[in-house]
Amino acid sequence: MQGGTRRVGTMTDVHRRFLQLLMTHGVLEEGDVKRLQKHCYKVHDCNAPVEKLEDFINNINSVLESLYIEIKKGVTEDDGRPIYALVNLATTPISKMASDFAENELDLFRKALELIIDSETGFASSTNILNLVDQLKGKKMRKKEAEHVLQKFVQNKWLIEKEGDFTLHSRAILEMEQYIRETHPEAMKICNICHSLLIQGQSCDTCGIRMHLPCVAKYFQASSEPRCPNCNDYWPHEIPEVFDPEKHREAAISRPSKKPSRSRQH
Repeated sequence: MQGGTRRVGTMTDVHRRFLQLLMTHGVLEEGDVKRLQKHCYKVHDCNAPVEKLEDFINNINSVLESLYIEIKKGVTEDDGRPIYALVNLATTPISKMASDFAENELDLFRKALELIIDSETGFASSTNILNLVDQLKGKKMRKKEAEHVLQKFVQNKWLIEKEGDFTLHSRAILEMEQYIRETHPEAMKICNICHSLLIQGQSCDTCGIRMHLPCVAKYFQASSEPRCPNCNDYWPHEIPEVFDPEKHREAAISRPSKKPSRSRQH
């Protein structure tokens, strides 16, 4: 806020426990975040009314601001599910990963990231990533080892694997947007609607603008004949549904083992 000092909130045991648990998970969907918040109130202050989530997060962020840490809210690129992640603004994401991965493993991630950003679909095949192991910095890595490292990236929520191909996890997109803007300014893609980093989405066949799937869903929600917001030509792709938390909950209950389908609509 201009012209004044932002009010710094007060961290209670409820806030501190919430923050510790969020750090453990790395990234959580909004429903899980709300359940986590209620759990923390139940443990530390069961008689207090549960604060509105937005105000609860803002309170924590006002304290974390001086530490250059922030709880950021985003949405998944494939279906628009709201998510929250704890982001360190003081160090680059690659530096943050250095505590969990060796030099050659980090270099493998950099090369996978470059392939993902350069691709039209937002995916890099495992074959293309593994073919770069001979170019890695540091200790030599065999392809079998590299396969194991890629799975570590998946387990740590930096990458997502779908049908043998890899893309960035929502956590990575939230944490790495500024880093990608600085290191890959020519190759990175931007959503025409929200102007954020785009890895997966749809593009206009005529003018080439790109849009996240959730942005496509909202923009064309009431359109019987969708047209490009830039050139007004007919939008040729299937329009996804706007994310509905209730439908998502019901689907998760009825189909808990179903794998997410890949979207490659460019």
